[in-house]
Amino acid sequence: MRYLTFAIVCASCLWGQDVHVFPVQGNVSMIVGPGGNTTVQVGKEGIVVVDTQTAAAAPQVMAAIRTLSDRPILWVINTSVDADHMGGNEALIRLGGSTDASERARVVAHENVLNRLVAPGAAQTRVGDAASVNDTYFRSPKDFLFNGEPVMVYHMPAAHTDGDSIVLFRRSDVLSVGDLFTPDRYPVLDVANGGSVQGLLDGLNKILEMAVAGKYQEGGTFVIPGHGRLCDEADVVEFRDMVTIIRDRVQDMIKKGMTLDQVKAGKPSRDYDTQYKGSPDVFVEAIYKSLTARKL
Repeated sequence: MRYLTFAIVCASCLWGQDVHVFPVQGNVSMIVGPGGNTTVQVGKEGIVVVDTQTAAAAPQVMAAIRTLSDRPILWVINTSVDADHMGGNEALIRLGGSTDASERARVVAHENVLNRLVAPGAAQTRVGDAASVNDTYFRSPKDFLFNGEPVMVYHMPAAHTDGDSIVLFRRSDVLSVGDLFTPDRYPVLDVANGGSVQGLLDGLNKILEMAVAGKYQEGGTFVIPGHGRLCDEADVVEFRDMVTIIRDRVQDMIKKGMTLDQVKAGKPSRDYDTQYKGSPDVFVEAIYKSLTARKL
């Protein structure tokens, strides 16, 4: 596995737990907190936040943001419907929003995120999450200029979920990709919320289409995952290849008429299980369900 080294600002002395700020490049930094990774772009106009983690983590995340800028949070982008990506929206906006009540932060998500939150049977505990989203989009990309930098939000259909977004900070050359890419763990295919293995691979290939490698394949476009270490293009290639290989193995087993239990017993992920955290059986089952559902 490949690892990149960056300057770290440790804030554990403030909060009693490790929350780190990683300056990435340009105007963009990555905050690693208890709920995952938050991407932050700062400048004279204010702050853009991608993924707010959880409400409980908001004070820690906000304190970390304040080491970068004292400006208000004016844009929030949620990369998926997951609570650990958008559960902190309201709390973080209250802590870091503008003092001008008429200048509430714009909270961007794909329309499928909001549709999932308000669908019949959706968890009532997520009502606040639905209320926080005030700027949905359906045409991809959604773009805006902030702090002198084009910010591009792309929808990745039927990947981790059906409402995934990735965010390109074009001048800084940084991609924030949520849970499409989890470098040290098996991906979660949330089939119940519209996810699929083919959509995940399409999304990973889109990331690779947008990323440009640096010299000797190191650096260049940096990729911030929803969880895990800061990465570059070569890391995404390695991850994409792993997903492709396991997908192809499961697909071949299905063609042979094997049941889900037989596929699991065959351990199609066996040579990757020491490299990636998470349950291989859960990942294989999600691939199986995704592939068989497409045939119906």
